[in-house]
Amino acid sequence: MHPEPTSETPPSPALHTASAPAEPLGFRAGLRAETVSGEGVYLFSEAGVTTLRGAGVEALAPLLDGTRDIGALRRDAPADLAPGTVDRVVGRLHEAGLVAPAAPQPPAEAAYWAAAGLDSAAVARTVAASPVQPVAVGGADAAAALHALAATGLHTADALTHLPGSRHTPAEGTALSVVVCGDYLDAGLDEIDAAHRAQNLPWLLARPAGARVWIGPFFTPGQGGACWHCLAHRLRFHRQAELRAQRDLRLNGPISCPAPTVPALSSAALGLIALEAAKWTAGHRDAHQSAVCTLDSLTLQTRRHELRARPQCTYCGDPGLVRARTRRPVQLHTRPKTADGATGHRSRTAQEVMDAYGHLVSPVTGLVKELRPEPSAPRGAHIYRSGPNMAAAWADLEQMRVVTRAENGGKGTTDLHARVSALCEALERHSGAYHGDEEVVRGSYAELADRAVHPDACTLYDPRQYPGRERWNAEHGLFQHVCDPFDDHSPLDWTPVWSLTRECTTLLPTALLYFGAPHEPGWAPVVADSNGNAAGTSFEDAVLQGALELVERDAVALWWYNRTRQPGVDLDAFADPWVDRIRGAFSDAGRRLWVLDVTSDLGVPAMAAVYRDTGPGPQNVMFGFGAHLDARTALRRAVAEACQMLPCAQGLLGSDDPDAARWLAGPGTDGASYLLPDPGRRPLRPDDYDDASGDDLAGDVRALRDRFSAAGLETLVLDQTRPDIGLPVAKVIVPGLRGFWSRFAPGRLFDVPVELGRLAAPTPYEELNPVPIFL
Repeated sequence: MHPEPTSETPPSPALHTASAPAEPLGFRAGLRAETVSGEGVYLFSEAGVTTLRGAGVEALAPLLDGTRDIGALRRDAPADLAPGTVDRVVGRLHEAGLVAPAAPQPPAEAAYWAAAGLDSAAVARTVAASPVQPVAVGGADAAAALHALAATGLHTADALTHLPGSRHTPAEGTALSVVVCGDYLDAGLDEIDAAHRAQNLPWLLARPAGARVWIGPFFTPGQGGACWHCLAHRLRFHRQAELRAQRDLRLNGPISCPAPTVPALSSAALGLIALEAAKWTAGHRDAHQSAVCTLDSLTLQTRRHELRARPQCTYCGDPGLVRARTRRPVQLHTRPKTADGATGHRSRTAQEVMDAYGHLVSPVTGLVKELRPEPSAPRGAHIYRSGPNMAAAWADLEQMRVVTRAENGGKGTTDLHARVSALCEALERHSGAYHGDEEVVRGSYAELADRAVHPDACTLYDPRQYPGRERWNAEHGLFQHVCDPFDDHSPLDWTPVWSLTRECTTLLPTALLYFGAPHEPGWAPVVADSNGNAAGTSFEDAVLQGALELVERDAVALWWYNRTRQPGVDLDAFADPWVDRIRGAFSDAGRRLWVLDVTSDLGVPAMAAVYRDTGPGPQNVMFGFGAHLDARTALRRAVAEACQMLPCAQGLLGSDDPDAARWLAGPGTDGASYLLPDPGRRPLRPDDYDDASGDDLAGDVRALRDRFSAAGLETLVLDQTRPDIGLPVAKVIVPGLRGFWSRFAPGRLFDVPVELGRLAAPTPYEELNPVPIFL
């Protein structure tokens, strides 16, 4: 820096304020000046060293010790330094932020506020005029909090210990409440939140006890941002097992347990909480104040957990947003595709999706605790887990144990694509869960038949599956569950869905559409599953992926349960480098991989990738499926899903599912020729497929809708996008299309294989494949 001004440099306008006679001037707090004659002035600070050069600054530096105002500086300056030069040099230093009025606080304290970008004199005035009240909840120590706040120099109101059920009223004149708790879900925090929202009064929430200290966020009623209920919604999502135990034990609030701590940790935690309160009161603002910050005292690792307001929050938002979205017609907009080398055609890149929704990965404020790589993934494959499928309903503790093992996951041709895939599947499942703010119409099918789809057209149970279903359900996994028979005259909840075929609204049972939706007491005729659920980079993308999943599962069901021989796919002819790497990795691990074409009458390429162990012992046959308008993408999807199922083939996952366990213990391909390519037909090559995909995702959706219509099928769509997430999520329903679980009603399962020439006559019901698909 060269602050020596020329004669043409005008005095700094800011200097006149800074240099009032009553305000001594000095180098800014946190700076130490050392002068080397003829070389310059060195300013030392925590951030580094600044060098000032020029005769004027060398002469004035020793005088800028905080004891002289501008007049005294002119008087005490060397005789050869004109008063105008003094003004210009000091003005330049002031403009550069190096000189300021002397601070009223001790030098180190003033230096801290300077580092925060605040004027220490203004801090002193603001803090003195802003009383802070400590409030303790859930067994926290109010007196200790009061002591820590006062020791930081804050003006404090009397400490208050809040009891659940009592009315909370902040002390008159309070500028900020500091609420210390034992748990962020402590009973009574909702009352504190309500009291502060009523007065538009900010408050800081913190948990000083525990090996992991939690500080924040600052809640700012009336100024936007999240409320405590927005945070509690996310916390409860991660604590389902505890909440279940809490309900069973009939407790109001979290289960009390010892909080690990030592005196030094308690003191440090309260000191940090007081510091945050002091910074807020002083006027310092930054993004971390709207987040939950956690400090692991064992590793000294800190993490910022971003918290955003839930637009549909009952307390600080509009709880009617989800219902309003459901009432609106589904409109498809042009969505050009972007190619980024993944296993699908999307409207945004994987990095753009991660940038937009990555903040939802957090064990505190997110909806995904973590994205965890699967260590058993074959070389070249990328598989991630994104935590338990918490959206599933838990009927009992055993079912809870099974569901928590059934993790969300994702796969991709790159690490980034796999992480994004795992994140999106978890968000998709959460979006598809019942939250209680969904649009609901009450009535029986008999009353609503003119505007409803009969559930039997979607569940597709054969009447012969109902007798003895209790025994069947006990012997098979949850995927194969047979519900109660439907009664046309019994009332239940229905939700509107949009028909892309007829462009109008129709109704389906709410419990068929949302995971965990409540059933009628003693009668559960439908249950939601993931068939047709999809997240996307745009809503059009989500609808397309959901529809393609329906195509895939229908095609697999037609092949699997009829056990027809299907042609192989010529992997060499496709010459996909990624697929070839996976084949090599499987071969090196002693596994053989092949792919079958299972395309149905809909003409959308559908493939089944199958593999087995080639060594002695069980074959551990496993598979993965994929469908897409582009055959190359269908192939990649099938192979990627086969990689994702490798832990199941190795017995690392799925052992809780009796159907998977029986399959892995079985003979594999021996006696199951339908698992092998048909030797009587040549393998299919790329030129055997027509690429029906276009450049626009909405166009691809319409193309699929038209294919369904040609087969006499209607396309229904429910927008399940949640306002607090924003990731587009759709559930697509095509009544009559088969899922690949054990649903054996008459229709496509029996008719299409005959129409395609795979069979001369429909497979008798009794001769369907007795082994259900368990994916």
